[in-house]
Amino acid sequence: MSDILLVEDDRTFSKILETFLIKQGFKVEVKHDLKTGLQILRDKMFDLLLLDYRLPDGTGLDFLADCARHPSAMATIMMTSFNDVRTAVKAMRSGVFEYIIKPLNPDELLMVIKEALNKEKQSAAPTTKKAFIEGHSKVAAKLAEHVQLVAPTDMSVLIIGESGTGKEHVARSIHELSTRKDRPFVAIDCGTLSKDLAASELFGHVKGVFTGALTDKKGAFETANGGTVFLDEIGNLGYDVQVKLLRMLQERQIQPVGSNKVIDVDIRLVSATNENLIASIANGGFREDIYHRINEFKIQVPALREREDDLEMFVKHFIQLANTELGKSVERVTGEVLEIFKNYDWPGNLRELKNVIKRMVLLSRTATAHKDALPEEMIGSIEQKAKNETLDLKAMQEAGEKEAITKVLQQTKYNKTKAAKLLNIDRKTLYYKIELYGIE
Repeated sequence: MSDILLVEDDRTFSKILETFLIKQGFKVEVKHDLKTGLQILRDKMFDLLLLDYRLPDGTGLDFLADCARHPSAMATIMMTSFNDVRTAVKAMRSGVFEYIIKPLNPDELLMVIKEALNKEKQSAAPTTKKAFIEGHSKVAAKLAEHVQLVAPTDMSVLIIGESGTGKEHVARSIHELSTRKDRPFVAIDCGTLSKDLAASELFGHVKGVFTGALTDKKGAFETANGGTVFLDEIGNLGYDVQVKLLRMLQERQIQPVGSNKVIDVDIRLVSATNENLIASIANGGFREDIYHRINEFKIQVPALREREDDLEMFVKHFIQLANTELGKSVERVTGEVLEIFKNYDWPGNLRELKNVIKRMVLLSRTATAHKDALPEEMIGSIEQKAKNETLDLKAMQEAGEKEAITKVLQQTKYNKTKAAKLLNIDRKTLYYKIELYGIE
């Protein structure tokens, strides 16, 4: 039975949600503000955090930032009625597993909760998936070529790309194509590691070294010995942990927190970031000596908006995955849905596309998925984009018209009768345009 911490200021809604989750077999603790939510995390561990974005004493992002003892094994789902794609992207970059909009669909919420809990259970397990790089576009071919070139070597790889582009998938592919493929692959999301727990997660600790350390713990590097460690969002590591990481990279040795014992490790390091580490180095947030050691080979993962030629293939792939997971039989999307997908900016990239399609499949009652199964915020974004493009076109037309009238007036030395004749309009219309555009 999984323990869920629900932090929600709407008491009526939180009671309804608590009752629903308990009926689904979860143990639920409810808090109504940031302060009390943080207090209980100091005393108890949870498997999942269900967090409202707007709280009386701050936001959900404030909660995550202020949670000094935020356990790395706890998945986080953020929910809100505040419909803003940029906020969703910020939430994802803060380590949030999913960002969902109120009012909540119970089936969708349950699906996301189960997926989040399953991901956390599998995050440190060795992978058995066959490595492959999806896509047939030029940028996809280049990505695949770079992976195949670097995988057989033992070089440290730095993967650059926006949130949701599939950086962990690329890292797993590198591992599966390497000589270490039969050894462990351990993935750590540095974006969810608190300052106090980061060293323990990476290097391990001994029993009793801090409150809650009830047994000795192996860190990621010892667990993955002989294999590959993937550090996602490596730019989030604190300075003290960076120092320990540098020692590991230089000497291939680690020292668990609170221990005098030094352990030899043989791992390949693959790192990823969606931040500009060069700027972080200039600001003093990231060590330059570590940057050069993790960046023996750099791979750029393209954003989904740069992979239009791959979009239909991704859609079909994610529909198949969703059908398998949800027991559905959706076969296709309408041309209108595909056009929406092509015109949407996809700030969350492949992760967002996968989630949108899973929701779409869940809500579809026929073999063909229609527009009404898409999130309202996506439709709103497309409509606003079309409106802006229409306004831009109108502005361009007006600018061209103003330039043409001005040019003809100059040619006729501002003889409005001649100008109107050359422009093939009457004098009244010309006077109106001169006044409209402020032509002097």
